[in-house]
Amino acid sequence: MTPDIEHRAVVLLSGGLDSAVCLALARRDGLAAYALTVDYGQRHSLEIERARKQAAAQGAAEHKIVRVDLRAIGGSALTSDQEVPAGRERVEPGAPAPATYVPARNTILLSLGLAWAEVLRAEALYIGANALDYSGYPDCRPEYLAAFQHLARLATQAGTSEHWQVKLEAPLVNLSKADIVRLGRGLQVDFSLTSSCYNPGADSRPCGRCESCLLRAKGFGEAGVQDPLRR
Repeated sequence: MTPDIEHRAVVLLSGGLDSAVCLALARRDGLAAYALTVDYGQRHSLEIERARKQAAAQGAAEHKIVRVDLRAIGGSALTSDQEVPAGRERVEPGAPAPATYVPARNTILLSLGLAWAEVLRAEALYIGANALDYSGYPDCRPEYLAAFQHLARLATQAGTSEHWQVKLEAPLVNLSKADIVRLGRGLQVDFSLTSSCYNPGADSRPCGRCESCLLRAKGFGEAGVQDPLRR
């Protein structure tokens, strides 16, 4: 039976580790989770297939894949032919974002999530932003998330005429990658159905050299958990 609408949540599901844990958290909290994956032309499109499998494994109430071609805009190593940097870029406060920053990506993804949440009259919209993204990605910082929450109250017909409000949930925002791995393990997330690599090989194996691979390896190592993708 479909839960009452006040118990619905939209979860931005990229196919990566963080969003998989967010989906599990929404399910743990008794919400019917409506997973939204955006195919924005990212070179690491393996994530999309992993998102499909993760949504099925976790029993998402519905899973939508929406196409928005950000390659037409470019400006990122993830949406162009620009080489994906190896190693983790050190980003000092006030310095330009890393080459893997996609201009306005989270604003676009959250706007799509907000639109679906309004249609569903969902009570929550989940995003997997976390502490390790603060320095390089401005759209993962708490002040940005607070600003989007304010926008969500003003930008919808339901919000202005029906007093409907959706709460932006970023449950991982203060957690390290190791914390997220431990949390996901406790929630029985199948990490083999995730992909974090920005530049996976033709055989779907992670490159092991990009920033995202290094952060993932560090998180699993510090958590004392074997990454199923690195066996």
